[in-house]
Amino acid sequence: MPSHLSADRPAPQPHERDAVDALIHRARQLRGEVDAVRRDAVLVDEEDPHTRWQRALCELAVHHLDDLGAHLGQLREGLGPDAPHTPRPPGQPSAKTPSRPAPHGGAAPSGSGSLIGRVGSAEWNLLTDEVTWSEELFQIFGRSPDAGPLSLDELPSVLLPEDQPLLTALVTDCLVDGRPLDGEFRILRTDGRTRTLHMMGEPVLDTDGCTASMWAVLRDVSELRRSEQAVRRTRDALRRRQHMARTERRMAVELQEAVLPPWRGPLRLPSRGAGVLDVAAHYLPSESSSLIGGDWYDALELPDDRTMLTVGDLTGHGVEAASAMAMLLGALRGMAVAGVEPGALMGHLNQLLESSVQPALGSAVCCRFDPATGTLAWAQAGHPAPLLFRNGEGRPLPSPDGVLLGAASGVAYEQDEAQLLPGDVLVLHTDGLNRHSDRGAGPDALLALAPRFAQARTAQECVRAVVTEFGGAERLDDACVLIARIGA
Repeated sequence: MPSHLSADRPAPQPHERDAVDALIHRARQLRGEVDAVRRDAVLVDEEDPHTRWQRALCELAVHHLDDLGAHLGQLREGLGPDAPHTPRPPGQPSAKTPSRPAPHGGAAPSGSGSLIGRVGSAEWNLLTDEVTWSEELFQIFGRSPDAGPLSLDELPSVLLPEDQPLLTALVTDCLVDGRPLDGEFRILRTDGRTRTLHMMGEPVLDTDGCTASMWAVLRDVSELRRSEQAVRRTRDALRRRQHMARTERRMAVELQEAVLPPWRGPLRLPSRGAGVLDVAAHYLPSESSSLIGGDWYDALELPDDRTMLTVGDLTGHGVEAASAMAMLLGALRGMAVAGVEPGALMGHLNQLLESSVQPALGSAVCCRFDPATGTLAWAQAGHPAPLLFRNGEGRPLPSPDGVLLGAASGVAYEQDEAQLLPGDVLVLHTDGLNRHSDRGAGPDALLALAPRFAQARTAQECVRAVVTEFGGAERLDDACVLIARIGA
């Protein structure tokens, strides 16, 4: 920092004032643009941590731009035609600069407008014990000029106790070692308000090279530091939320992977005998990969050589949906192995979900295939019916009655049967399979794949056709598809 006792400077040239005017114009223009962004941030979700962080950054940028504009304003005043060519003495009031507009939605805080009242200067003469404060410094400290300035011995008394050692060290280093001053501390004003000041200064040497006085500029940076703290708080809150979201997603994925069957295909059920089912399945995530839902699929060989096929979907996303899915799928497997018929099984799942600690709604379809007779017994709970493809054409099976799981108490679920033939393809899917533009299309998009299914030799080839058609990242929800091809 140049000393206020430095030699006279040459007179400023006229082009310097034009350059400063251009900088002031650019600073004001930029401030207006940042303020517009800040106003837009106020209009969106106040509870979103990312929005709060953006708004805090805008506030901090506005504070910096206000300070820049005020400093340039003072520089412009100094470059005026009648301005002196030497720096202003510490006790002389600074030139006035335009005040900063009030923050959006509120009045300007006291002392936070222009640099007037926010930047002041002082000089402590060690030879005469004379102390000179600028008018602005009295305003910063909330001290009447009639009370006089504070000496270096008195100055620590207005600081917060924990900041007093810092000021003592700064002053000692400046006066004894000739080091420049540069530090921050907090003061307690007479009106009870706490302000944060940034102090910069240097020793002033006499002709013999000894310290004659200490000169300093003190700036009230309270609003700036509050803005910086707001940025840090909102940034930390955003990071915590992002970390929690990543953790929850990882837990949901791990839980889902642990519960869903490890196979994707091909799978042959039952493992022996005639009428073997060729089974393959696939899980398709939503366009937002962070949304892990409660979709499931499974195929299970039963003790009597029959096969259980199922898909389903629970409302919600994240760990809760994945844990509820794990509970239902575990119960479904156990009851299927115990020989419970699909209709009765749906009734038990409904009761289980209704009595759960975390109530939810779900849809499901459960099929039991008998390879000896080719009979498919099935029931559904508010779920899309299985699609049957035969001889190059597809159609949904007529649905037996069944409401959503968890929607009503004591309801009965009808059970229906269908006769399957060798070469038939059965498709079970959840309703998140369709794209955005196909939300009302129902099963039509899948039924259009009938020619490709007719050409496929395995269930895995059928699944590949579905993934090719629906595997793009355009779905609102995750989805499952399970395909069974009936063998000879």
